[in-house]
Amino acid sequence: MFKKKVTFKILLLLIASDILETTVHFFFKKSTLGANHGQVTDLATAAVLWKAVFCSPFFWVGLAAVVSVFVLWSLILSKIDLSVAVPIASFSYILVPVVSIIFLHEQITVLRWLGVFFVLAGVILVSLSSKERMEQAK
Repeated sequence: MFKKKVTFKILLLLIASDILETTVHFFFKKSTLGANHGQVTDLATAAVLWKAVFCSPFFWVGLAAVVSVFVLWSLILSKIDLSVAVPIASFSYILVPVVSIIFLHEQITVLRWLGVFFVLAGVILVSLSSKERMEQAK
């Protein structure tokens, strides 16, 4: 059991991880937007979509970001507990909709924002309960 405190350096790594994770989602979405595939209803249309996605530079940037997130996340988890890292690294739940609005011009409904709020509230409650449990164990 680590019981290490979250330092400013680890907090910066967690923020960088959230930004990279958001980047992954954004670039993978952009790679599919470039493929004028219509609806995927069979293997032939799926193959056309995959060919277009693999030819997209957005896909390869997204894949590089996945590898970067993996390396960064491994470093973070070597320093702090998973039950601490995940709640702190939940900022992407807000970043992804914001990036979707700004760069993809998506419409986010009030109901969806409410869902994001409840997910974040749950993450906060889980985080507080694990902090409380750690303090009781001392």
